[in-house]
Amino acid sequence: MRIFWTFFWTFLLVNMVTYVVSSMIGAAYHFSTGTTLAVVATVLIIAIAQLIPNDPVHH
Repeated sequence: MRIFWTFFWTFLLVNMVTYVVSSMIGAAYHFSTGTTLAVVATVLIIAIAQLIPNDPVHH
């Protein structure tokens, strides 16, 4: 379920950013570009989350 929600919010936010940026620079908005970037961003977010240690720090 964690992976689903990560993809869901990444999908929405990346497509929103893609739409806004393409509007600002005068380019055409492509849904496939936003979706591809969302999938790549989701994989990176999950990979980074797996690399960060979850153990408490001992002093």
